[in-house]
Amino acid sequence: MEDLKAKTSPESAATKAKKEVIEEVKPRSDRHIWGVIIFLLLVSVISLYSASSREVASSANVYGPILRHGGMLLAGLVIMIVLERVHYRFFKPVIPIFAAASVVMMVYVLIAGDIINGARRSFTFLGVMIQPAEFLKMSSVLVIALIMSRMQEPNGVKTKGVLWSALSVILFSGLLFTQGLTNTILLMAISLSMMMIGGVQFKKLALVLVAYAVIGGAALGYKMLSSESRAAEAAAGTQVEKLDRSTTWQARVERFIGDGKPKYEQDITPENRQEMYSYFAQANGGIFGQFPGNSREASRLPLAFSDYIYAIIIEESGMFGGLALIVVYMWLLTRSGRIAGRCRKSFPALLVLGLAVMIVFQALFHMGIVTGVFPVSGQPLPLISKGGSSILITSIAFGMMLSVSRYGMQPRPKKNKKKKFSLFITSTESDGENLAKL
Repeated sequence: MEDLKAKTSPESAATKAKKEVIEEVKPRSDRHIWGVIIFLLLVSVISLYSASSREVASSANVYGPILRHGGMLLAGLVIMIVLERVHYRFFKPVIPIFAAASVVMMVYVLIAGDIINGARRSFTFLGVMIQPAEFLKMSSVLVIALIMSRMQEPNGVKTKGVLWSALSVILFSGLLFTQGLTNTILLMAISLSMMMIGGVQFKKLALVLVAYAVIGGAALGYKMLSSESRAAEAAAGTQVEKLDRSTTWQARVERFIGDGKPKYEQDITPENRQEMYSYFAQANGGIFGQFPGNSREASRLPLAFSDYIYAIIIEESGMFGGLALIVVYMWLLTRSGRIAGRCRKSFPALLVLGLAVMIVFQALFHMGIVTGVFPVSGQPLPLISKGGSSILITSIAFGMMLSVSRYGMQPRPKKNKKKKFSLFITSTESDGENLAKL
């Protein structure tokens, strides 16, 4: 009997050890990212309930706006759960298709899209408004991640990889430029950040920055000259009606620079009423806020549910609430950096960090515009503002990030010390070589 126990004991111990190893390497998505998602969803529902006062006043169904927004958030949550369980390597063949579809949608919008605020911005598909600008921003991140992951070398990224990445950004920026300057600047900022993260050498990065500045300056100069030409035609009575946003940009920049007069001394005009009511909301919030549902300015602030929802958040939760939201977005970026530092290869590392940069930069741009740091422009607050395209793209981004955290990270042994995270991705292993290690 004792011999029998001795024979079976090693097998039991081996089986137990095997089970422990299996449990240790079992893929799991990052709980911190899920925490950020849940927090943003809660803030979105609570804030939009207050920010939709203007819509509720003109709607037969009082709960209609919040129910529609809740339905979009629920659909986004389903997208995240589905993509979380898809291995990130299956995203690669879809990236060129996604980017090409985004370009086609944008070209269609420029030709025959719906006119919103003096520009062709969207089109309606199956009753849903689609804004290709959101798709182009994500396409830029995906394309750069794919190109630079395939063009890694011991000292950084090959010149060919930097060139192709910059050309793709210039193409996307050229399409976005006709709709607004902010999206173009945001796209270039995201691409430069990804190049820094990807290990592009400083000299190459400086050349890309100069190229962006020269091409962007030339395009802006052309827009301004054409605007002056149309103004002269209008004065002569020979102007042909065209969609032109350059005068809008110029007016917003001039208003932002101002004449040195403090905001609180300026009169409210049709041109500045959005920003002025936004400042009123933030001032009314004070330190601790008026608490959810007590917003005073939501009923008269245009686009309070989208472009200015951060003002309503500050009014209801105060300065502490506004700062807490910034911390949550920055934590998402920090956590993505930790995930990238434990990735087996460069593509998932670039993907998770690039998507995080896209979300966080857009959030910071939104906050900067609302608080008066940047000139007025329309930028939704990711996963909080109302908007089908913004919620869809942000949900896809979060789903991809969760997939990378689930399948892309190298399992960390329990006894090993934590490795120091490096910001720059310098892995030179090819995807084919690393795929065998999965």
